[in-house]
Amino acid sequence: MSRRCIGWNKKSLKEMLEESERVFKETGYYCGIDKLRLKEEDPFRYERAYAGLRGALVSARETALHIAASPIVREIGELCFALYTPEGDSIVVSTGILVHVHTMSEAIKFMIRENYEEDPGINPGDIFLNNDPQCGNVHTTDVQTLIPIFWKDELIGWAGGVTHQVDTGGIVPGHDLTSAIQRFDDGVYYTCLKIGSNDKIWKDHLINARRSVRTPLYWELDEKCRLAGDLMIRDAIYKFIEREGIDYYKQFIREAIEETRRIFKERVKERLIPGRYRAASFFDIPSKETAWQPRAKVDKISNEPIEIIVKEDGSISLSFDGASGPGANPMNCDKGAMEGGQWVLLTQVLIYGDKVNDGAYLAVETDYPLGTWSNAGDPYLSYQSPWGNLIPAYTGMMKCLSYGLFSRGYREEVIPGYGFTGDAIQGGGVYSAGPLMGQRWALSTFEISGQGLGASAVRDGLDWGYAMWNPEADLGDVETWELFQGGIPYLSRRVKPNNAGYGKYRGGANYEGVAMIANSRDVDFFGAREGMVFHGSGGMHGGYPQPTAYRLYAKKTNMKEIIEKQKDYPLGDPDPANGEFERLLKGEITRKEYCTIYPITLENYDLIHYALSGGPGYGDPLERRLDLVKQDLNDGIYTKDIVYKVYGVVANYDEQRGEWVVDEEATRKRREEIRRERKEKSVPFNEYWERERKKIIEGKLCDAVKIMYSESLRLSKRWAKEFREFWRLPEDFMVEVK
Repeated sequence: MSRRCIGWNKKSLKEMLEESERVFKETGYYCGIDKLRLKEEDPFRYERAYAGLRGALVSARETALHIAASPIVREIGELCFALYTPEGDSIVVSTGILVHVHTMSEAIKFMIRENYEEDPGINPGDIFLNNDPQCGNVHTTDVQTLIPIFWKDELIGWAGGVTHQVDTGGIVPGHDLTSAIQRFDDGVYYTCLKIGSNDKIWKDHLINARRSVRTPLYWELDEKCRLAGDLMIRDAIYKFIEREGIDYYKQFIREAIEETRRIFKERVKERLIPGRYRAASFFDIPSKETAWQPRAKVDKISNEPIEIIVKEDGSISLSFDGASGPGANPMNCDKGAMEGGQWVLLTQVLIYGDKVNDGAYLAVETDYPLGTWSNAGDPYLSYQSPWGNLIPAYTGMMKCLSYGLFSRGYREEVIPGYGFTGDAIQGGGVYSAGPLMGQRWALSTFEISGQGLGASAVRDGLDWGYAMWNPEADLGDVETWELFQGGIPYLSRRVKPNNAGYGKYRGGANYEGVAMIANSRDVDFFGAREGMVFHGSGGMHGGYPQPTAYRLYAKKTNMKEIIEKQKDYPLGDPDPANGEFERLLKGEITRKEYCTIYPITLENYDLIHYALSGGPGYGDPLERRLDLVKQDLNDGIYTKDIVYKVYGVVANYDEQRGEWVVDEEATRKRREEIRRERKEKSVPFNEYWERERKKIIEGKLCDAVKIMYSESLRLSKRWAKEFREFWRLPEDFMVEVK
């Protein structure tokens, strides 16, 4: 019996994909298109076609958004839709969380390469589900729904939608699990699974999903949200073809991708200078004392060096050569996560004003070395929360691109980095009182969607309003989060002083919050963010990095008595040296200098504190205008001691006027004093180099740093060669780890 092929001209999808990749490699043009025929013949029709498809996807997203149940999707719009070619290349995308656009492309190509066309079959009305990071996804909490689009007997494309789930049934409640170390801890895996036909999700899948996660209502309605959006996109494609014709559609989707590839290369030539750009980032995972599982009991720091080569023809190569190894933690990455990270940043920094699709991806060569955290290559490791490495790693990319933008004169486009989108308080529990008694609640707070953005070379960074993975960042409303996680009501949410990176232009500031366990039992709590190292490579041109995170919580408190007697309670931690928790509470108060903790059990009236991240600064803080420093004080961005120590500004609060007043003459003298102190404390580079080299030779490094360097030296010959040459070490030098 002859095999039925659903590709164009009676080809199989695998044949189409292989041909597309071969032709691109041979010609350098997507599908061999050296001339944008449709655009040249009728540019108005061409642009109208693109705008029509883009509008259809945005409309689908905005409509589907109101079907969703989970606050992460409904409140802050943590979803995105995209249209793909039959081979899985994105053509046009909606607004939303763009980091997932190319991840769905990888999932489609996985199905094609695994010959889904033959088994289990790809038919009109079929529905596929994926959340497997190793075949096209960031982490298991991001769930994708993909449907094929047919015209007569041919597959003409795919519609894909992705949402972020509150819970996926992992080892503990939550969506970024610090305690996962292997695949079997991550929760439910759907590896490009067919879950429906005839536009309907199968009942057995719905039953399975309900019984696999802790928040089945959120899961089921979000699944319907994604499917509804996909079906709307499919309908829009049919209308497009009825209006423009199938031949026009087939040619248009090819040209749109090739055009974007060209736009990207022209933008690179316009805004960057050819050359080699490098940056370093790090992430700490302190687990030796607190990890649950024996293999995870090691303090680890990830080495995240990035190198970007900007070529004269406008193409870019990106490499993480020198990255350290993976580990018994959930922060390991696969290709989907890495591609998603670089794709979403490129669309924000370089091609935000033009067509956005996989054309930009095709103009970038990537190197994620096998056996490193960026490409672990072990199917049994945990990939549940790759953001731990991904977010800090790509600060280096933003900084590298900013050096190029600065050099070309695009000063307003410069951004030295961004806040770490971490410390989403996580966990969950069971209601022990009230109308929902016996039901589970989950910590779904996604305020991490609003962080501080780094300063530019001409202005301060954006306050509490940026996430590298979501260009439409939003903190969300406290009332919404409380509605869905009623077992942990807020006591406060307010500006966190001194968490904006210092500089001539300061980084974006951010919030802190205090919440209390109430009417609940069996409560698990955990969180994650950098704490012992700066996650990026600091500010730029004299600017400082933002502060690292820490952990603060209180157990066995007297909050019940405080509430009954209407006494003061902690609203934050504005001055850790004189903490409100210690002054206003009785109980077991814990402060850790690092942020990432494994799940702990909490009881009613226990308190937790969390602080969202600021952004890095730009330029010398001593050059900051006095009126801006005054505004910072009035807005609670900085405290009096910080502006004195760092900015050299002498200010006092005027009770009558209700504002801060700057003493300009005292400030002038203070800034001169700081400059003298800098000269006295500074050392020549060669003296610094000798001191640090001695530490390396004598092994006077902490265990986590030794492990990091030994992994990088072992995994990369090129990085190891440069490291040894820089420090003038023997060719066979290795950092010894006991």
